[in-house]
Amino acid sequence: MILAIAWRNIWRSRTRSLVILIALTLGLASGIFYMAFYKGMLDQRINSAIKTEASHIQIHNKQYLENPDKKLMINNSDSIVKLIQNEEAVEAVSSRTIINSMIQSATTGSGVKITGISPEKEAAVTNLHSKLIEGDYFETSRRNPIVIGKKLAEKLKVKLKSKVVITLQDFNGNITGAAFKVVGIYETSNTIYDETTVFVQASDLNRLLAIDNNSCHEIAVLLRQNEALSTVQADLTSQLPKLDVKTWREIMPEVSLLESSFGLTMYIFIGIILLALLFGIVNTMLMAVLERTKELGMLMAVGMNRIRIFTMIMTETILLSILGGLCGIILGWLLNIYLGIHGIDLGAWSTAYKSMGFDTLVYTRLNWSITLQIAVLVFGTGLLAAIYPAIKALRLKPVEAIRIDM
Repeated sequence: MILAIAWRNIWRSRTRSLVILIALTLGLASGIFYMAFYKGMLDQRINSAIKTEASHIQIHNKQYLENPDKKLMINNSDSIVKLIQNEEAVEAVSSRTIINSMIQSATTGSGVKITGISPEKEAAVTNLHSKLIEGDYFETSRRNPIVIGKKLAEKLKVKLKSKVVITLQDFNGNITGAAFKVVGIYETSNTIYDETTVFVQASDLNRLLAIDNNSCHEIAVLLRQNEALSTVQADLTSQLPKLDVKTWREIMPEVSLLESSFGLTMYIFIGIILLALLFGIVNTMLMAVLERTKELGMLMAVGMNRIRIFTMIMTETILLSILGGLCGIILGWLLNIYLGIHGIDLGAWSTAYKSMGFDTLVYTRLNWSITLQIAVLVFGTGLLAAIYPAIKALRLKPVEAIRIDM
């Protein structure tokens, strides 16, 4: 009975109820949209970090990451690669030779990280081959092919088939160099990466460095699932005690920080929205109580006890919150589904986003667990908002309330 009365009371003032419902709906829909947008952007950044830049796990010499010296190598890399491939959760493995050096064109030069790879193995670990916008992925049989980023190509003022010169110090301390022909130009969502990373065949780079092909600086490991990260890291650490086994979270702490801050960001943003809605609901219900002072006094006078009055006001507020919350969640999910398919184009701010490694076409992502948490928070907000108006109604004295001329 109280539920039916509370429902009718909500719609006695349709305009006021609709205003607070619209505010609840738009507030929660915008909150859900923001979380879906942030989650989508974060997932794409993590995917880019794993698939393009770092892979799931990287293995180095113990001192290499602290001091990336070319002499700090992993010896007998072929046997180590075979050992890693025996792990059930491992999908692909690729060894790399890495050196920081200079690359020069006919007009200018730049400092870059030169990564020597086995093209076939690297294609199984990273998606670099799918990021090419010009040329091919080491499909040529010509000597010394090189693949560079679009940003670096613009900086060096080179194009396909242009020659660039790499100058470096070999393993014996001698200054050496060679001319490479640009066979491919790639573009990722990270302009800094595109400007500072070039790829050559490991055999070509090893020849320049005067090292054998069974040695490398880095072994990249791609897993079948990100959830197996900790388990595989622990297994490889125990099997390779003389090497440094790190996950992408340790290699790229700035991306890991974004991932770990997602939950906190969600609660802060949703909290701000719910706090604003809390005061709106309290104000609406308080107005409703004050307008019905005489009515509430008469109900008390004819025998309706204070507990039922309190319950009725609480029920009205909670129903209003639940209805607005459901509408907001539904609208937010419809936006999430639509933009998850079509994406949000941030091309107008592409320079800023790409400098931080983010895609300019963001597909929203959201899971039901986050939605459930938001629903619980909405219910809690409605419950909290109902307390003051209900207490205000309890403080009414029937005799004085009946005398009030509304």
